Amino acid sequence: MERTIGRTIIRVERGDITTMAVDAIVNAANNHLWMGGGVAGAIKRVGGAEIEREAVGKGPIEPGEAVVTGAGRLRCRYVIHAATMGQDLVTSADLIRRATRSSLRRADDVQVASIAFPALRTGVGEFPVREAAQIMVDEIAVHLRGTTPLRTVVLVLQTDDAEQAFGEVLKNVESVER
Repeated sequence: MERTIGRTIIRVERGDITTMAVDAIVNAANNHLWMGGGVAGAIKRVGGAEIEREAVGKGPIEPGEAVVTGAGRLRCRYVIHAATMGQDLVTSADLIRRATRSSLRRADDVQVASIAFPALRTGVGEFPVREAAQIMVDEIAVHLRGTTPLRTVVLVLQTDDAEQAFGEVLKNVESVER
């Protein structure tokens, strides 16, 4: 599934975010930026421990904020670490919304043309997939209606349910307004 907003294509794709041929990937992080399991663990395993060392050196950050690091051995140039939870390991719709928004701002800061997002906090964080899809797609759509160097946004998903939920939300993206 794919849609265009302004000059940017948003695409829903099944796959492994660590193999994406994009400028930046987003990591669903804790606010201390340690990289343990889930997407963070995969990024650290494939890209190298230097990603975590650089990230931790920039933390802690406020939940809902994001920081940019290098990408180690990954194909991309940057990893954007989006703090979708604090030390209590609890997330919320508001944190996912703020972390998505902050990730997009950091992507603009480093002038990337392409970015890949996982379904933030729907794995280890157990946040409802459909709700995360709605929040993330809404925030991406709003961001793309402004001035941005982004030309491709890929929502990289690991399950059929997530792919379906994000695809359905993306199909209705044009009704998003602020």
